[in-house]
Amino acid sequence: MRDKPMGSQERKSDEFIVASHEAGSRLDIYLSLKDLGLSRSQIKKSVDDGLVRVNSFHSKVSYRLRPGDIVEIDKREPVACHTLPQDIPLTIVYEDQHILVVDKPAGMVVHPAAGHVQDTMVNAILHHCQNLSGIGGILRPGIVHRLDKGTSGLLVVAKSDEAHQGLAGQFKRHEVRKTYKALVYGNPKEDEGVIDVPVGRHPIDRKKMSTRSRRSKEAITRWRVHERFGMTAMLDVDIVTGRTHQIRVHLSASGHPVVGDSMYGNPKRADAVHNTFVRSKLKAMKRQALHAARIGFVHPVTSQDMVFTSPLPDDMADLSNFLRRYVQV
Repeated sequence: MRDKPMGSQERKSDEFIVASHEAGSRLDIYLSLKDLGLSRSQIKKSVDDGLVRVNSFHSKVSYRLRPGDIVEIDKREPVACHTLPQDIPLTIVYEDQHILVVDKPAGMVVHPAAGHVQDTMVNAILHHCQNLSGIGGILRPGIVHRLDKGTSGLLVVAKSDEAHQGLAGQFKRHEVRKTYKALVYGNPKEDEGVIDVPVGRHPIDRKKMSTRSRRSKEAITRWRVHERFGMTAMLDVDIVTGRTHQIRVHLSASGHPVVGDSMYGNPKRADAVHNTFVRSKLKAMKRQALHAARIGFVHPVTSQDMVFTSPLPDDMADLSNFLRRYVQV
């Protein structure tokens, strides 16, 4: 990669030479596999806006590359983010000039969306940070992965373009190590297992994901029993891939839905608990009992191996303590 001049102006661009084993790839797919920190839609927009060239000529996203082709993509000058900063308290686990690791509470949305433009993690980070990543052409925190609104736990954020590109590459290559705590219904027969079932958009309800989608992507979830409570169990869950709602979909499909999961859970599981007090305690969990407890990655700038952990939040810890006492009675 290098900066290239154009006329009297300096234009920053990334340059790649197509290898023989990469020949035949579509231009947009080829660039999506590079550590640019850009989504396929952002790459397509860059091509459509004339920011991508093959052998010094503008091309289409569908162009099939040949060995030796020189591909250039200009970096956009970041523009202001329309999301407003908000003074929302953050639980900061680690911070330096390139990255920020925060412990997200359950109930907090990570990124603004239609109908939810404030009180998000991004609003809080914009207030906390001064210098932010301009990846994708927007001056904003580098959100390289997300947690569902109802899921608590660790989230790493890029503060610089270099960090964003490095972290995005690690996530794409499945090199980030993530472990979740999940309180599930049922008592698994085995102590550990692997769920290797593709996940895609639900064929009817487009807000949901499913293992029965007509257009699925590979999804791999590893789990092991941390503690058994009879009618429920606490699992340690490692995700190899990072599909939307992957853990919740996989555990539900395996017959052990996450306690409190209103989207993928089965309310009859709580109703089937005979003890009235236990049943009411389980029903009182109003969000999925899922917590991102551990994350490990290589620092995208210093190359230092980093690992961070987060204890169970109060609601999951209190319910676990109650179930533990009940089992021992």
